[in-house]
Amino acid sequence: MSTPQLSLLPIRRLTRRDLYACADLSESRGWAREEHKWGLLLTAGAGYGIDDPEGEGLIGACTLTWFGPGEKPELAAIGMVLVAERHERRGLGRRLMEHALAAAGTPALTLHATPLGRPLYERLGFTATGEVETVKGRYREAAPVPERATRPATAEDLPAILRLDAEVFGLDRTHLLTRLPAFADQFRVAESGGRLTGFAAAWPNTHHDVIGPLVAEDTATAQALIAALAAGTARELRTDIDVRHEELLDWAKTQGLAGAFHQTVMVCGAPQLPGDWRRRFAPLTVAAA
Repeated sequence: MSTPQLSLLPIRRLTRRDLYACADLSESRGWAREEHKWGLLLTAGAGYGIDDPEGEGLIGACTLTWFGPGEKPELAAIGMVLVAERHERRGLGRRLMEHALAAAGTPALTLHATPLGRPLYERLGFTATGEVETVKGRYREAAPVPERATRPATAEDLPAILRLDAEVFGLDRTHLLTRLPAFADQFRVAESGGRLTGFAAAWPNTHHDVIGPLVAEDTATAQALIAALAAGTARELRTDIDVRHEELLDWAKTQGLAGAFHQTVMVCGAPQLPGDWRRRFAPLTVAAA
């Protein structure tokens, strides 16, 4: 198939009916299938894809997730940018990105870039503003865990969780956080003196449980939340920690979570992300911030 023919293929809005095609595309590129995560991204946000003209599923896909007031979001996150290997380096990735940029309708956009994707994103106007390190492995308590009170979140905690998150993230994430009780296997809060000081969730991915989001007033509270979530699962863990949280990263590695890879946090249309990074330790997923 020639490049001109590829350039004419339509980009369409994906639905949950495309869930397995998205997972197949992920798997074909050596990623985990991540059907559970794809389901969240396609319902809390939007997915866009290019169908294989020969009927072999999708040959390209990406997702968008919006943040801020529902009628006028202020930030969109682009994620899961994938092109089938047989069609890579033929302009499909750029087409998908340009479509997402146009569809976002927001003044600012963000994404987490791998080294492979970063050059394209820079050509499209994105600049680096930070970095996350992915750590994963089987948790073992080899270093002390600070004494902080944590417990399972309840429906009554939701207003306080949303208030804290809006303050820390800088924009409204209600449409994501209200899905956490159904999406995650565990959802915990931290308290001090009757005041909510943090929250975190652990949700199932293909081969491990992902800890995210992780919001806490300090490193000790973040450590206590990770330890409590680790105690609630027999699976290996993964979390994506802002590299500025050096103390948490060092502690996580002593607890058995080895560094796996880094991704660059990039933004377009703004100098940096809103909110307070000092209390934002890990995203819900790097595909949606």
